[in-house]
Amino acid sequence: MSEQQWYMAKNGHQIGPMSEAELVDNIHNGSADGTTLVFTAGMSTWTAVAEIPQLATPGTDARHPPAPPLPPGRTAHEIDFTIEGTEMQYVEVELDPGESAVAEAGAMMYMTGDIEMETVFGDGGAKQQSGVMDKLMGAGKRLLTGESLFMTVFSNTGSGKQQVAFAAPYAGKILAMDLSQLQGELICQKDAFLCAAKGVSIGIAFQKKIGVGLFGGEGFIMQRLEGDGLAFLHAGGTVHLVDLKAGETLRVDTGCLVALQPSVSYDVQFVGGVKTALFGGEGLFFTHLTGPGRVWLQSLPLSRLADRIYKAAPQTGGRRKGEGSVLGGLGDLLDGK
Repeated sequence: MSEQQWYMAKNGHQIGPMSEAELVDNIHNGSADGTTLVFTAGMSTWTAVAEIPQLATPGTDARHPPAPPLPPGRTAHEIDFTIEGTEMQYVEVELDPGESAVAEAGAMMYMTGDIEMETVFGDGGAKQQSGVMDKLMGAGKRLLTGESLFMTVFSNTGSGKQQVAFAAPYAGKILAMDLSQLQGELICQKDAFLCAAKGVSIGIAFQKKIGVGLFGGEGFIMQRLEGDGLAFLHAGGTVHLVDLKAGETLRVDTGCLVALQPSVSYDVQFVGGVKTALFGGEGLFFTHLTGPGRVWLQSLPLSRLADRIYKAAPQTGGRRKGEGSVLGGLGDLLDGK
């Protein structure tokens, strides 16, 4: 069967015959438009291109496939936020009616009148289903990371905008991570997650190398955030952002790692000689990161802060370094030392 032939009228002249594909090419390159008259077998008269369905939408031609549909909106709730403060920060999340945010238990600072708080069993994320087994698996994941079995969901049940705020646990910075701009996934240390838009899944990320689990400082398991919404992490002290190129490496103190993209490989290595390991004061191991990908580091890990406080506490033999010698001695006498 021969291919259908088309004719096109332009400037009073008849152009053709041509195939439908050739006619479509003329429309694409501007030689014809919706008002151009065309004719083919089976038509009673010349007709404008715009009135012929297969020509009015020329993308249906096999050589010119239609443009892909626009990407869908976020599956996670689209929340607005403001980060307040300098050293001791908090993030205020603004929720439209029906929107929700999820957070670690105990992270909430304040909330306005129409915010309803609900404790959920499991991770509270987009992948959390209604089945009992799904809930148990979600809770089990959080138990492995050392977190609470429960998370809290804060929902706006009113008719107007409402606010809920979440505070950092110690001095540092709150990082707003848009997972839709991070290929939908981020790996972070287990203490870094603060809160997120509902729809973000908070799971676990197993490190494949056993050395990472035994000596990595943050444990064999880290948290994996997945989705296309906003997530908020907390980092101690000052944050340092590093973009590693393919094959580029970086060695860091294990506790100073806050988060990394999944494309960054993560390993643990021995510091070197015995003298350095025993007397260097930096521990026996450090984290070895290899790009490509983005890495977030913190200058004050919680473990380092807690260690300094513990060593300075009088109950553990620490001295009152911040006090004068007289008051310090008097304080020791009052304490029974």
